[in-house]
Amino acid sequence: MPDPKLSTQAREVARRVLRIEAAAIEGLLARLDETFDRAVELLFACTGRVVVTGMGKSGLIGRKISATFASTGTPSLFLHPAEALHGDLGMLVRDDALLAISYGGETEEIVVLLETIKRLGCRLVTLTGNGKSTLAAASTVTLDISVKEEACSLNLAPTASTTAMLAMGDALAIALLERRGFQAEDFARLHPAGNLGKRLRRVDQLMHAGDDVPRVTVTAKIPDVIYEMSKKGLGMTTVVDDAGRLAGIVTDGDLRRLMAARGEATFHLTAGECMTRNPVTITAEELAGTALNLMEQRKITSIVVADAEKRVHGVVHLHDLWTLQLF
Repeated sequence: MPDPKLSTQAREVARRVLRIEAAAIEGLLARLDETFDRAVELLFACTGRVVVTGMGKSGLIGRKISATFASTGTPSLFLHPAEALHGDLGMLVRDDALLAISYGGETEEIVVLLETIKRLGCRLVTLTGNGKSTLAAASTVTLDISVKEEACSLNLAPTASTTAMLAMGDALAIALLERRGFQAEDFARLHPAGNLGKRLRRVDQLMHAGDDVPRVTVTAKIPDVIYEMSKKGLGMTTVVDDAGRLAGIVTDGDLRRLMAARGEATFHLTAGECMTRNPVTITAEELAGTALNLMEQRKITSIVVADAEKRVHGVVHLHDLWTLQLF
């Protein structure tokens, strides 16, 4: 068992660290002015990539910021400044913009790159805690990420300062996302795998389509309706009019209730006499998560996929969403 006294001391250290890092982020709010707007517009106007660079801990933060840019619609890559001096500088081209991260603003490996950056005509945005540094002076836009103290008890290890770097990078990325009008559908295209990819799959990627769609006409007799439902195995069938537009649906539940109320007389009815009119529909472009929400709200197991003209394109069943493990 841990020593209770030591555990209490550890929690006190944690609280102090979190308070200092929270204060570092809070301190950035007062500095958000037209300079931040200029940085966003500069990066938005970039017709190449936003190339992020930084050394050491700043470089690790830079890799994450670059990844966030790339996943939210801003083409980006990370350029290690030391590797740039040994050949990787070719990754930087004229249409790129550079985001340099250096708390002191004097990182030698980045300062050496300034001549090439100037020659290529690349715009430079710098995140730094030293507004009078070499990098700040060479930058098109400088964002102040200075902190009062590091969370390290020695005030040496980059802690609060790297938190501020990361927070400002995220602020830039999300401001650019909003500026681009980046939507969930765009996010889905960039995240085809993992849990995010599953939740962002489109309905048309999951639905039963073509000959797999259960379909009968409004004049079809109930035995034909039952045959179609059994053949397609979705526990329901769409009902279409003479023009092929959705008129309604018939479900297993509908048939059970009819049989309980009318007995064998049910078999003489038509689909049009038994169907539920104006059923819930969804468009093919909607996301799987939206389909699941509709099913949960309406307490149904299938949704017809149809367009504005009520043309049936498919059916999504609850089982299709189970395979994505969205539950």
